[in-house]
Amino acid sequence: MTKQTLSFQAEVAQLLHLVTHSLYSNKEIFLRELISNASDACDKLRFEAINDGGLYENDSELKVKVTFDKDAKTLTITDNGIGMSTQEAIDHLGTIAKSGTKDFVSKLSGDQKADSQLIGQFGVGFYSGFIVADKITVESRRAGMKAEEGVRWISGGAGDFEVENTTRPERGTSVILHLRDDAMDYASAWKVKGIINKYSDHISLPIMMEKEEWKDGELINPSDEQGGRQPGGMVKTGEWETVNKANAIWARAKKDISEEQYNEFYKQISHDFEAPLAHTHNRVEGSTEYTQLLYIPGKAPMDLYNREKSAGVKLYVKRVFIMDDAEALLPTYLRFVKGVVDSSDLPLNVSRELLQESRDVKAIREGCTKRVLGMLEDLAKNDRLPEVAAPTEGVTDVVSPEDKAEAEANAGKYTKFYNEFGAVLKEGLGEDYANKDRLAKLLRFASSTTDTVSVSFADYKARMKDGQEAIYYITADNAAAAKNSPQLEVFKKKGIEVLLMTDRVDEWALNYLQDFDGTPLQSVAKGAVDLGTLQDETEKKAAEEAAETFKPMLAKLKEALKDKAEDVRVTTRLVDSPACLVVQDNGMSTQLARMLKQAGQTAPEVKPVLEVNAEHPLVKKLDGSVHFNDLAHILFDQALLAEGGLPADPAAYVKRVNALLV
Repeated sequence: MTKQTLSFQAEVAQLLHLVTHSLYSNKEIFLRELISNASDACDKLRFEAINDGGLYENDSELKVKVTFDKDAKTLTITDNGIGMSTQEAIDHLGTIAKSGTKDFVSKLSGDQKADSQLIGQFGVGFYSGFIVADKITVESRRAGMKAEEGVRWISGGAGDFEVENTTRPERGTSVILHLRDDAMDYASAWKVKGIINKYSDHISLPIMMEKEEWKDGELINPSDEQGGRQPGGMVKTGEWETVNKANAIWARAKKDISEEQYNEFYKQISHDFEAPLAHTHNRVEGSTEYTQLLYIPGKAPMDLYNREKSAGVKLYVKRVFIMDDAEALLPTYLRFVKGVVDSSDLPLNVSRELLQESRDVKAIREGCTKRVLGMLEDLAKNDRLPEVAAPTEGVTDVVSPEDKAEAEANAGKYTKFYNEFGAVLKEGLGEDYANKDRLAKLLRFASSTTDTVSVSFADYKARMKDGQEAIYYITADNAAAAKNSPQLEVFKKKGIEVLLMTDRVDEWALNYLQDFDGTPLQSVAKGAVDLGTLQDETEKKAAEEAAETFKPMLAKLKEALKDKAEDVRVTTRLVDSPACLVVQDNGMSTQLARMLKQAGQTAPEVKPVLEVNAEHPLVKKLDGSVHFNDLAHILFDQALLAEGGLPADPAAYVKRVNALLV
């Protein structure tokens, strides 16, 4: 065939500019696409050679070679795969969104489809070469055809391309990129190797490059050893080396992978120096097939609380890297998870950079979420050392040596995890309704009886007092403010444990958790305190009498604080303090309102309820005092300070206190 010029398919002329300038946000992805196509061609040859071994042509070692020539300004990707005939080159390189592989798969039927799962289905990757090249030459020969039946395809990425016959002794395809002047950094070994290591390290075929070594420059004056030299440089040695690992760890059987290998892979993908706390490696089969290798890190990154950051899970399709920040594959509250998801049939859009919200994506997301929560549940279960029974009748331990060793190895891991990621995990209460109950079991808190963040809701329930009907908690800015809050006084007096919640997310998250295992959660800073049967009749009667006696005083306090307090009432929750602030049962807490304002968000104006201790000397002193209004405002502002807030007018507060001190 003599050289002929053909026009691209009509859609190609319109879309080529979009593909080369807008479709890919990262220029270096072109090399990923071309290596992926080369790998697909080799996979296709392997499949066809099952029925016709002669297609290997005495060369069964499938591989991809990458070479560059700075003088010629070219970068070449060569494979010894199935290759193309002249007509296939016209059909597949002249038509966008139609790949030879996709067309090949569509012709398969029955059991052949199951056997061709390694074959890629990407249609426009070839055109990404025009991102860095102003001309592309493709030379190819289909396996089984004669050497003189090769084809050369040339295009500048405009409206047409040229095709001619050429002699090509070896089967397969070479894609030659004629690099633009601003893309010459891709004609260097370190740049190309870096891209291959990043995107194609786990392609199952070896990706080979010619070795280079340093060579000193020649003497400017050969007769003068002390004279200057021409600049030295890297020169090719003629030897070839494999630059990718050519071995996807997640595609291997678990029994063939050591713990050290799992840990090393984690360090590679996470850039972490420490081993992970746990990992899970599974092959999921069914309507959606994928492999997951997920890790729980032991240390939180600096940007953990940036919800806009990239997720930690890498997405591969048939061992070809697609993206780092595959946020669609895990919910945001699990953004600390690192690992790999490799799908055999995940649908992607034309650029392979944005996941489609499909049934397959949702299935992978749900499966990965369940696996991660399962890992955390295992860590939590083994966080404490097993109980060892006292020696009886020759039995010295109720735990086998193996189980004991495993327990000792895992003890403390969940505590370490929770200290790093507990606050982020709580976000799931509002984001993941389906797993809300599982998440609730994983939460840990400090309490009024312990300083360590180690108390679960189940632990709390197990030691609730007889007659106690709720799980009591308090939210505060920090542990000291929570533990010393006036609202806790009656609970301490009666020995009732209260959970201390000091993460900024607690107030928001607990809006989505009203109870745990049938027991309601009750904030001690909301509504009137009601301890039910835990409060004896004598105390209730005394409180009722105090409220009746104190009615005139309450009326005066309400009038004095009408701009600050929604209501003023006598309480039984206080023992040592004169007053405290609470909100109505369904109202927004003052702490949450402060947090919203600090974050620059609009928050409703919260007017709390002032509760006073009728037995406190300061409250008694109010009756008949000439400084009633000043004392009333001081009482309110002190209650606000005690819960971590600030008076609306700090200067006025100081002035009132100073006046009374003088």
